[in-house]
Amino acid sequence: MSELTKLSKPIQQGNAVKAPTLDTLKQINLNAAGLDVGASEIYVCVPEGRDEQLVRVFETFTPDLRALADWLKQCQVTTVAMEATGVYWIPIFQILESYGFEVYLVNAYHIKNVRGKKTDILDCQWIQQLHTYGLLQASFRPNEQICALRSLVRHREMLLRCRASHIQHMQKALQQMNLQLTQVLSDITGATGLLILRAIVAGNHDPQQLAQYRHQNCTKSETDIAKALTGDYRPEHLFALQQALELYDCYSDKIQICEQHIEHQLAQLNPQLEHPLPFKKSRKRRKTKNQSASDLRQQLHQIAGVDLTAIDGLNVLTVQTILSEIGTDMSKWPTVKHFTSWLGLSPQNDKTGGKVVSSRTRKTTNRANLAFRQAAVSLKHSQSALGVFYRRMRAKLGTPKAVVAAAHKLARIVYNLLKYRVSYQALPPEQVDRQYQQRLLHRLQKQA
Repeated sequence: MSELTKLSKPIQQGNAVKAPTLDTLKQINLNAAGLDVGASEIYVCVPEGRDEQLVRVFETFTPDLRALADWLKQCQVTTVAMEATGVYWIPIFQILESYGFEVYLVNAYHIKNVRGKKTDILDCQWIQQLHTYGLLQASFRPNEQICALRSLVRHREMLLRCRASHIQHMQKALQQMNLQLTQVLSDITGATGLLILRAIVAGNHDPQQLAQYRHQNCTKSETDIAKALTGDYRPEHLFALQQALELYDCYSDKIQICEQHIEHQLAQLNPQLEHPLPFKKSRKRRKTKNQSASDLRQQLHQIAGVDLTAIDGLNVLTVQTILSEIGTDMSKWPTVKHFTSWLGLSPQNDKTGGKVVSSRTRKTTNRANLAFRQAAVSLKHSQSALGVFYRRMRAKLGTPKAVVAAAHKLARIVYNLLKYRVSYQALPPEQVDRQYQQRLLHRLQKQA
């Protein structure tokens, strides 16, 4: 065969690759505006031909924000896009929503401009241009009632962190006086610890008398406690202990008031069940000092339509946090994969050259993500099917990846329960082990 014949042969085509259809860029949102939000100024860009000045700057005072909304109405703007910047976006977001605008809150990472000179005017113009071509995706934001509940739950978490810092201050004052109370008590703010601390602040420094405040369930004897309370009582350290104890009590009172507001807000939510169905009582769990004083399990069951606390690893506080972050409407996420991806619990596969170069989960500050991870860690000693799954993943992949895998499974369960309103039916651990062995055997036979 000649060289010319070889060259004239048609080139063999490669394998067909399924590719998404890319539409040509066209203007979708013709009445779109872009906002660059700051602490003291807001730069706004509207489409061409709507005003003599395409870009205007407004101050962040409430009258100026209302003037901004009126100007957008005059320019016949119907949708507005802004990036999430701290908490500065919240007032303008709420005001624009009250005026009837469709507001897009966009992740700042998704609207990064090309390198070059950066100004506030160029930023708002870039946001407006991207929004006009439909290249921006709005971040998830629940309805107004869930947002109010979320604010209260987050405020309670802040109060707990502040109270925890004053517990550390009390421990420091005790250590400076060589009162080794932390070595004989697991928690100095428990029943025995608080009685002893209040007696010390009141002026009683006799170790034998202080040891008599020991609770009957305390594992240490009065002799051990008296030995630990023999120290060097100094006025300056006693003053610091008194101040820390007073602040601890103050934050405890504020937490109780906040819990009452949370309970009231839960009562305002639209229930999914008008007449709550009776459900089985969960197994008795040890109550911690950070738990709510009132039992909100019945209210959460009525709001969600299902009893999420029946899932192993999820307690009342965890369910309260999850519902305050995601709400009860699962239609915001078309599939469970969209939901777990939004949570940051699914692998983010980065491919190049036909190879997956990274499959790590993305970094996120999602509070629902943290709640699911904490619930996954609590499965360490659980004898349920979820506990068996967590321990198997930990032996196979290590603790960090096992936490993500268990949190991913919990998130899928919560999504399906809230979407289809079905009760949780836990599988026996023996059945789960048997199914896993069958899958493993089938895989080995396929490989052979």
